Amino acid sequence: MAIRVIISGGGTGGHIFPAVAIANALKALDPQNEILFVGANGRMEMEKVPAAGYQIVGLDIQGINRKEFWKNIFLPFKLFKSMNKARKIVREFKPDVAVGVGGFASGPLLMVANRLHIPTLVQEQNSYAGVTNKRLGNKAAKICVAYEGMEQFFPADKVLLTGNPIRRASVEIDGKREEALAFFGLDADKKTILVTGGSLGARTLNESVMASLEKLDQANIQVIWQCGSYYFDQLSQELKDKLSGRIHMLAFLQRMDYAYAAADIIIARAGAGTISELCVVGKPVVLVPSPNVAEDHQTKNAMALVHKQAAVLVKDNEAKATLFDTAIALLNKESESHILAQNIKKLALLDADVVIAKEVIKLANKR
Repeated sequence: MAIRVIISGGGTGGHIFPAVAIANALKALDPQNEILFVGANGRMEMEKVPAAGYQIVGLDIQGINRKEFWKNIFLPFKLFKSMNKARKIVREFKPDVAVGVGGFASGPLLMVANRLHIPTLVQEQNSYAGVTNKRLGNKAAKICVAYEGMEQFFPADKVLLTGNPIRRASVEIDGKREEALAFFGLDADKKTILVTGGSLGARTLNESVMASLEKLDQANIQVIWQCGSYYFDQLSQELKDKLSGRIHMLAFLQRMDYAYAAADIIIARAGAGTISELCVVGKPVVLVPSPNVAEDHQTKNAMALVHKQAAVLVKDNEAKATLFDTAIALLNKESESHILAQNIKKLALLDADVVIAKEVIKLANKR
């Protein structure tokens, strides 16, 4: 029997990709399932979700501004307005289940759904639960998590370890190494480091590459460098005559699978979605957690891997000086690299989207 589902949340790709993956899995299980997204006006989900083929409604909601507190003056009014609009959306759409993936919009929507006795499912991507999800989790029927030990934040009987839904096409790398090297114009006899700061880029990672160009040349190492669309033009000007043929700088990686397949070592931020992909890819990883994330989620995500000898961590404020020394040393320690690759691969959970979609259907059928 077809069901109706609202999926709420967004704000970053780390929230939007899992949300769309869950929607796609629900559609794959039954094409008659009806799905409505609820996001925050002005955030990237308002473009990304329609591009994925789904309808989305926006709430006029914002997060807490921790740097400039005066900007929070209108937050109570926006929350009240969003709650009213969420109530109207729920009453009109009549969902069987409401799913929250994190982000500004998930709070008002799931609070309203709980009050109207509609079962809710929370998908927590990080190893340290955010304030909103902790509150929502108390009344949720099911909480799907990506890390062990999340019972410290949520009622244990509601927690299900599923992993994070990921972009399947990005992690399908088996048998693609030669193809990938040819795609980027890389030398099969040289070691390759992939540096990825996501689609927008990461200033610290970019500065670390720039500070290490000579070091990388001397070590005869190739680099696939996703600098981000925000930084690409400026870096192209600054580095016009400085980039050797071994450094391949791109604004955005259209073929993430090729980048992963070509890499011997990966340097990345520690967002939940990125880490979930890296676990499936199973390569040695150096993580540089962003310090600009609420509740320092990325450091906690990275430490969950470090404690299992599944990744190396370099602090953001030390990266410019030490990041590539660490990565180059790791390339020269085959046994250590092998252990890291083996251990991170053990943490991979590939079918999270389908597992979560089936939980949504179970909740709907219980009503």
